[in-house]
Amino acid sequence: MITHKTTYRVIYGDTDKMGIAYHANYLRWFEIGRSELFRSLSLTYKAIETKGVFLPVSEVYCKFLSPAQYDDVIIIETSVDTNIKGGMKFDYRIFNENGKKILATGHTKHAFVNSDGRVVRPPDFLTDLLKNYVAD
Repeated sequence: MITHKTTYRVIYGDTDKMGIAYHANYLRWFEIGRSELFRSLSLTYKAIETKGVFLPVSEVYCKFLSPAQYDDVIIIETSVDTNIKGGMKFDYRIFNENGKKILATGHTKHAFVNSDGRVVRPPDFLTDLLKNYVAD
């Protein structure tokens, strides 16, 4: 399994009047996790898109377990589900700073499309990279 962890400090703009993180920001944090996972594999979204491949979100799910609050440092754990064949699925767990309390869990599914918006097969450069990473 390919897993990456990154940290993020909850800023004031992420919260509501009560100082609790607004629910839609968890989806932004999922995106941060995806981007940083790719970066840890020496690949960026920009590099993928330069090759004419895009990964629009086709499904998203988030289960809120405990609130993140202003100025908390959170850990975003992102994993690639390598069992998905036609697209990509990322699983997420968001923890508090010490990693002992899960604040949220979720996943996103992504299709592969070309620059015309047509669904395409997963590109070899990406599937090879993921296979090599899992094999190591």
